[in-house]
Amino acid sequence: MHTDICAGFAPQAEIASRFPIDGEVASISQIKSGHINETYLVTTHNGSRYILQWINRYVFPNVEALMQNMSAISAFLRQHSQGKMAMINYMDTVDGRSYYDDGKGGAWRLYRFVPNSICLQRAETAEDFYQSARGFGSFQYALRDFPAEMLAETIEKFHDTKDRYSKFRQAIEADECGRLQEVRKEVDFALEREERACRLQKLRQEGKLPVRATHNDTKINNVLLDKDTRKALCVIDLDTVMPGLSAHDFGDAIRFGASTAAEDEVELSNVRLNLDYFRAFTRGFLEACPSLSEAEVRALTQGAYTMTMECGIRFLTDYLMGDKYFSTDREKHNLDRCRTQFKLAEDMESRWEEMENIVEEEYGKIKAAAREGLSS
Repeated sequence: MHTDICAGFAPQAEIASRFPIDGEVASISQIKSGHINETYLVTTHNGSRYILQWINRYVFPNVEALMQNMSAISAFLRQHSQGKMAMINYMDTVDGRSYYDDGKGGAWRLYRFVPNSICLQRAETAEDFYQSARGFGSFQYALRDFPAEMLAETIEKFHDTKDRYSKFRQAIEADECGRLQEVRKEVDFALEREERACRLQKLRQEGKLPVRATHNDTKINNVLLDKDTRKALCVIDLDTVMPGLSAHDFGDAIRFGASTAAEDEVELSNVRLNLDYFRAFTRGFLEACPSLSEAEVRALTQGAYTMTMECGIRFLTDYLMGDKYFSTDREKHNLDRCRTQFKLAEDMESRWEEMENIVEEEYGKIKAAAREGLSS
């Protein structure tokens, strides 16, 4: 969703001019999506369009490492994907830097707008969700041989669920905003499920799942679709590309995109897992990323649950700390977000066997198709 163009974007226009854009800035509108960075659509007088982003340094304190990660990933994909994956090309500033430091604590980057593309905030059909799975699966498949250890952790211990629980306990103990009493039910819910939520991290620590270069923020609005064909074009927002597990990417997409309600829904009876969407994403992800091991495939359902619980405790931790991390639009916004995640996790618990059967069925179809292809 874009805000109305207004004169209030003069600072952003001046910042955009620090990059070698084609023409003078004619208009700027803010794109309202995401909880972390700020994003703007810049249009010049000759019709050229760009995306300008402010990088949240509270979340990403090491902007240099972040941009180095993105450069390494982009270079690898250009060399190894044989043109099969469209790329977002970030532009250096006029003085050759990968981002612009405004001297006030702000870091800015800019890339060309992808023509004839759309960015959905939610899947409108199961096919849209399937296409987003194709996008993220293709991204991970293209990076299957990328040395993940080369990547810096732009957010330390981002998907270390045990560490998230440790920080959660610290927030409970501190109760710096006096909010603990009103969220006792949510706190108990999270603590009762700690062992189950941390199973994915345990598998990683035991070396049972390979560490890969993963996107780590696989909401549908981070895949651009072709406006006409609705097929996946490319993956965007590579800020959180770090060493991780394939189940992290699968799981984050499911917890956001296969829910029947918005992430901040206040009527919890509306929150359930859409199994049709779960199947569509599973099919697309497995088709596009055939390099997954059987252990990784078996971990996908756990990934959906872990990411849902992890996000829930992150929202709740932030609420207890006074809403420092995630941007909010209303009072108790992060608490609403936490409650939707916990309701979705509870629904997953009741439908666990169905979820695992879907993964097994879709994986079986792909293996059968591969065998048929080899024999023909």
